[in-house]
Amino acid sequence: MAGEVRRTLRALKLQLDAVMIAQILIPVFMLALFLIAPLLLVAYVASQYSLLDVLSDPTYISLTPQGSPILVLRATFRGREVVIIKIRGTSFGAILNSLVNAVFVMILSSILGVAVAFIMARYEFPGKVALRVLATMPLLLTPFINAFVIRKLFDWRDGLFSWLMNDVIGLPIRLGIESIAGVMIAQVMAFFPIVYLNVYSSMMNVDPSLEEQAENLGAKGFKLFRTITLPLSLPGLAAGAALAFIFSLEDVAAPIVFNEKRFISYQIFSKFIEATTGQLSPVAGILALILLSLALGVFAGIRRYVTLKQYAMLSRGGRWKVRSRKLGPIGLILIYAIITPLLLLLAFPQIGVFVFALSKRWTGPLPQGFTLENLAMIVKDPLVSRAVLNSLTYSLFSLILILLMGVSASYVIARARVPGMELLDLLVTSPIALPGLVIAVGYFYFFTTFFPGTPLDPISSGPSLLLIVAYSVRRLPFTARAVFAGLQQVHVALEEASLNLGAGRLRTLLSIVIP
Repeated sequence: MAGEVRRTLRALKLQLDAVMIAQILIPVFMLALFLIAPLLLVAYVASQYSLLDVLSDPTYISLTPQGSPILVLRATFRGREVVIIKIRGTSFGAILNSLVNAVFVMILSSILGVAVAFIMARYEFPGKVALRVLATMPLLLTPFINAFVIRKLFDWRDGLFSWLMNDVIGLPIRLGIESIAGVMIAQVMAFFPIVYLNVYSSMMNVDPSLEEQAENLGAKGFKLFRTITLPLSLPGLAAGAALAFIFSLEDVAAPIVFNEKRFISYQIFSKFIEATTGQLSPVAGILALILLSLALGVFAGIRRYVTLKQYAMLSRGGRWKVRSRKLGPIGLILIYAIITPLLLLLAFPQIGVFVFALSKRWTGPLPQGFTLENLAMIVKDPLVSRAVLNSLTYSLFSLILILLMGVSASYVIARARVPGMELLDLLVTSPIALPGLVIAVGYFYFFTTFFPGTPLDPISSGPSLLLIVAYSVRRLPFTARAVFAGLQQVHVALEEASLNLGAGRLRTLLSIVIP
């Protein structure tokens, strides 16, 4: 037993030089201070308030539906008799609204994402590259402006659709999508590319011989898709669907733009606005904990479901050519008549952002006038200039910090054979499943309580430093996984050769591993 302990300690001593220890301590310290501790304080603050009081409040949970999901009215509008159709949705309180809305966003985003991914991965047709660009355009998210453009699309008074149906075509109908339904539509349009990209990546990695063998055995069309293609793409679908669910839960821009207060995210945001004295209501802690529980519950459930099945493929060696076929005339008609307009509609908010930026005003169905004055405001208006400079500065410092944490964490996870690396890997990946609002609540509680009057106190010193850290922690999983994948391509023998030739760990890292 003693000999075993000595051998273990000797092996650890060989691996844990000063550089390796520093690389372990950097991410552990940062995540402990800026992730674990704030979340624990959120849980503690929430425990000081009665959860039952929140759950029994009809503002948060109401089993009685509030409001009609669809309103149909006959009215005279601008001198014409019209039928006004308002699609609003039904409210069940902020908590249930957030949960039900996130489920619908996840389902609709998954349907759109899988359909678009399958078309892009399995068919060749003219204009495919342009459609792929359109499919990813919603990722260029400018949250509040995007939601504003979507609201302008579906407003029954001056929306583009109502204008086209009533004023251009002449139909006596004006359509409005607002309130809870508007939030859902805005989120689906924003988050479906996350599912699309994950599923597309999975489909491109499916061995084409498996589909060919299924076709030889009689599986064609939808049966082939249902039994072979979709099951093998399920890991990508699960990852994208989970992210769409979490992003829907934490999104606050769409509820604000559609003036829909009956969401957890809006309720937490309103508690921040009310905290003018530096005291945040404990109800915010309860709501943040509920939001965290919902996000982690669905994330863990989807991950558990995926791990119950095997997705490994027994295939021939070497690289394979991705299986794709050319579309016939009917397929081309469907692509250009249905898919292209759909993708244009989904990308319209991003297009609308540029149109809005170059317009004098946008009060009617269409923007009025063309101007470059809005762009000139970046230089002329000191508030706008300061905002742009702050954004660039915070992003730059966040980039430096996230590279330091991501490279350090990924290197020790990939190379260090010491206990606890699996836990560190889980900790580094966990921010992707944590709603940003929960982290914001934790930061407010933690740093106003334990660091008052310091640069970390958001009340006395401003939130600049915390914003930089928050950006880094929230985006750490993306950097860490990318670096880890790169490290898998660098054989450890190259590092060992460098170390044997006299280069230290730091020099090896800088001259071999990182390049």
